[in-house]
This record gives sequence, C-alpha cells and structure tokens, in this order.
Amino acid sequence: MLSIRKLALLAVVVAVAGCSSFTTPDGQVFPRAAQWGVLPLVNYSQAPQAGQRSEQILLSVLNEEGLHPRLYPASTQSELPLLDDRARLDEALNWARKEGLDYVISGSVEEWQYKSGLDGEPAVGLSLQVIEPATGRVLWSNSGARAGWSRESLAGTTQKVLRELVGELQVE
Repeated sequence: MLSIRKLALLAVVVAVAGCSSFTTPDGQVFPRAAQWGVLPLVNYSQAPQAGQRSEQILLSVLNEEGLHPRLYPASTQSELPLLDDRARLDEALNWARKEGLDYVISGSVEEWQYKSGLDGEPAVGLSLQVIEPATGRVLWSNSGARAGWSRESLAGTTQKVLRELVGELQVE
C-alpha cells in the first residue's frame, strides 16, 4: 500500500516537472547599479504583438528584482510604427548605444498560444539575452517554456516563465 502511494507521488512530480523546460545559463554576475534597458522581444510566434506584450511583463518582473530598466522609445524613423521586429531591435540597439546604457535585455517569443482542445492550456516559450550595447556581444542568455493549466492566462504563464528566467540572472 505504501509503495503505491510513493509511486503515485512520483508520477505526479514527473507530470508537473514535464510542464516546464528551462536552460541553465553561465554564472556571469552583473552590477545592479549599471544602466539597464529593455529592447524589443522578437516575435516568432503566430500571435500578433506577443513580443510587445511580453516586454511589458518583463519590465515588471525586472522591477521586482530591483532593476529599473528603461524601455526603448517608439520608432523615430516615421510616424508609422516599424512592423519588422528585427528592424525595431536594430533601431533600439542604436538608441541604447546613444544613451550609453551598460546592458540591455532582449530576446524572443517562440510560442504564445492557447493549445487546442477542451482544456485550452496556455503555452509560452521565451528566450532572453543580456547584450552589451557598445560591442553588441551577448553576455548571458537563457530560455524557457511552460504549459499552464487550463484556467491560467497567457499573461500569467508568461509572468511565471519570465520570473524563472530573470531569477537565473545574477545581479549584485
């Protein structure tokens, strides 16, 4: 009887662990007092504006961690917003260089959707990078994915993934 309970508990732990996937980044430490910025998150998902939505959630998660980054400004090239995420990223990186920011966080959204089916669970996949604007070098990167429960929202699932990713960022 006892072994059945242990087996059932093990099955639950494996099932819950199977809902998330994260990489483990290297151990670089960044100074908290540095000038930080948030650049566009490139949207590789099929959901419109998933990158912009994730950027806003990322800002709040970074503030929770004690970082107070500046968000890149809206496009200055024309009155119409840039629709090409890569062009937005290049323009924002140039802005970060001009502003003299020490580090910027960018990345991509690989998945942002509700899975089809009766439960319609949210599924989110994100990658983050810390870039040194002066050189363009990627100093740190991390990625993670999570499928939420059927009653969770995409924003809530995204917040959980971003908290996990940013939690791996070593800032002193």
